[in-house]
Amino acid sequence: MSESLKQGFFDDFYADSSDPWGFEDRWYEERKRAITTAVLPRRRFASAFEVGCSIGVLTADLAARCDRLLAVDIAAAPAAAATERLSENSHVSVTQMATPEEWPSGRFDLIVLSEIGYYWSSQDLALALDRTAQSLAPDGILVSCHWRRPVAEYPLTGDDVHRAIGARSEFTRLVLHEEEPFLLEVFSRCAPLSPVAAESWLG
Repeated sequence: MSESLKQGFFDDFYADSSDPWGFEDRWYEERKRAITTAVLPRRRFASAFEVGCSIGVLTADLAARCDRLLAVDIAAAPAAAATERLSENSHVSVTQMATPEEWPSGRFDLIVLSEIGYYWSSQDLALALDRTAQSLAPDGILVSCHWRRPVAEYPLTGDDVHRAIGARSEFTRLVLHEEEPFLLEVFSRCAPLSPVAAESWLG
């Protein structure tokens, strides 16, 4: 059974490049972030948790939509870069944390698992989803977005991650955005009104 990737894997990866996935420069990443924030069913969230924030590029977009935001990464270098990027946002906290063994206390109305789940073993993914369900507020939103193509070093594929989330009775899917390279889904602990209905545009 494949084990979760450990901190050393990511330390080595970031030793060769400060932005190894091209979050700052690639149109693919910019477009994917725009889609991710566009499908959020609310304009603002009171308290959010981003797992695996890397250098904080998506974090900066999420910060504009949240009253409080906690972003974590397993490796020191990207966590430091994200801290610097978000330094002028007093409502954002960035810390180094090895999820899912470590997990913050408190409740969140938004949890973001973006390009993180396939680094975990099946057992650790199950633990992460247990903790996600426990941490989500009753009307909380879970966003999951993952690269779909297999990578030899990764314990799981993006599709594996999304199948595991979809099999959980705690989550109701609200949004499905599917493309050949990535899969994006939004889930809720309940089945809230759509953004249109929530603003009473339907009468």
